[in-house]
Amino acid sequence: MKTPKYLVPNDFMADPSAHVFNGKLFIYPSHDWESGIEENDNGDHFDMKDYHVFSMEDVENGVAVDHGIILDVKGIPWSGRQLWDSDVAFKNGKYYLYFSLKDKNDVFHIGVAVSDKPEGPFIPQPDPMRGSYSIDPSVLDDGDGNFYMYFGGLWGGQLQRYRNNKALECAIFPADNAPAIPSRVVRLSDDMLQFAEEPREVIILGEDGEPITAGDKYRFFEASWMHKYNGKYYFSYSTGDTHFLCYAVGDNPYGPFTFQGVILTPVVGWTTHHSIVEYKGKWYLFHHDSVPSGGKTWLRSMKVIELEYDENGKIKTIEGGGE
Repeated sequence: MKTPKYLVPNDFMADPSAHVFNGKLFIYPSHDWESGIEENDNGDHFDMKDYHVFSMEDVENGVAVDHGIILDVKGIPWSGRQLWDSDVAFKNGKYYLYFSLKDKNDVFHIGVAVSDKPEGPFIPQPDPMRGSYSIDPSVLDDGDGNFYMYFGGLWGGQLQRYRNNKALECAIFPADNAPAIPSRVVRLSDDMLQFAEEPREVIILGEDGEPITAGDKYRFFEASWMHKYNGKYYFSYSTGDTHFLCYAVGDNPYGPFTFQGVILTPVVGWTTHHSIVEYKGKWYLFHHDSVPSGGKTWLRSMKVIELEYDENGKIKTIEGGGE
């Protein structure tokens, strides 16, 4: 598969998190819809209210099977609005859905819902994870019993409102020549329901060995993802308003990570969110664009394309087809 394939042509699904469970590929996207809310920098028009899950057994020739709604905002005890990006992890016979949601005070936190099956339905915990904030949870199973969550997003994702895991009185953005606001990483508790420690900053270093600055077009903005390839940790992310998917490589789940390059150039529709997974001996990039909706950034369509590495472990850049 050298060209992208749309997976759900009859509905708008975005931010796909893909995993292999029980020998089958499962995809957990957010669910876009036309809410009628005016587009703004806070992202209020991304008013997603439920999650579906899809499965596939043949990525290249098969279709994505919709298993229906697995979680609805109305069924979450602490919910306010906006079910943004999510991810799922498996441990000890249980599946854990981690999701971004604003509480009744319009503050984003990360919640957990639990199921006995990867296709759900998922039952939410009564409260968000203690100490959680911002958006875009992504969970790495490190293979040694430890699970790590990566999270955070700027602008509407509210990450600029926090320093040292504490809320600020007002949002602060660094100067262009100062280190960029980083993603966060935290090890999860044994029961998968809470943080086991204080979240740490995910530092991305440039070629000069210094942290990438806020004015760099390849700095972190949102959409953290972590996968392992040949023993290395590949931290990938979206640069947000500069429209790239990039990656950096490190030797452990905490980093630091050294910038390597661009995975995906800009797509149609300025938001870029993704996941990377190995399935049946091939690597795939799941992402989205806004081509089917005529470029509406809040109506995105999920797609997949094969990902390739060179002999040195470098990911070959894919052209997104946007500006």
